Amino acid sequence: MRFFLAAACLSLVGCSHTPAIPSAPASEDVVSPAGAIVAAADRPESDRALDPGRHPAALLEFVGVRPGMKVAELMAGGGYTTELLARAVGPRGVVYGENPRFVLERFAEKPWSERLARPVNQNVVRVDRELDDPFPPEVTDLDAVVSNIIYHDTVWFGTDRAKMNAAVFRALKPGGVYVILDSSAKPGTGVSDAKTLHRIDEQTVRDEVLAAGFQFLQDSDVWRNPQDTRDWDSSPGAAGARRGTSDRFALKFIKPQ
Repeated sequence: MRFFLAAACLSLVGCSHTPAIPSAPASEDVVSPAGAIVAAADRPESDRALDPGRHPAALLEFVGVRPGMKVAELMAGGGYTTELLARAVGPRGVVYGENPRFVLERFAEKPWSERLARPVNQNVVRVDRELDDPFPPEVTDLDAVVSNIIYHDTVWFGTDRAKMNAAVFRALKPGGVYVILDSSAKPGTGVSDAKTLHRIDEQTVRDEVLAAGFQFLQDSDVWRNPQDTRDWDSSPGAAGARRGTSDRFALKFIKPQ
């Protein structure tokens, strides 16, 4: 997908000529709302270090998150993406950050707790639940649910992905979106590389989400890398210097009105 800026056209009627409209100075920077969120001075340096490979402004734009929205993140981990969403929805919005027990016990409890103690995340609701049933009954009418580079993990977690996707469908309002990014496996490999290479076949994800009742809305090329051979482990611990360079698909699905 490509993001475009819409320009307004002014039409003058009854004039013999159209006066020139001065253009903005070349040195003037126009920062998008998403860009301003990413540039916020109080973001942790550890988050900033991940930005080049994560493209956070593009993610916020792709999700379409705006002030006042109700959104959720599946398997929030330490909260890099959750905090971005919290900043985007602002104090009138809410973000539900879900983590399964395994993730909390293995690596996320300390950074997640520290993240939630930051004032900027006061609109984040911590949700400790398994991915098969990620939201409590009161979480309804969500505008968006985000799964950022974790869908493949559901395979080796043994998650019932049909139940997970059905739960996401129920939690979203009509017209709400389900956004999934993940590292691409080679076409036709299905889920076979999920544990070894931390990748999943894009078509498998599409098929599973559509089976839950969603409609496909759009994709994005922002995270694509045609040079990726898709035969190496893309997990953060194994990727080393290649972290953030895997070919990643970005898919947006919508709950029908």
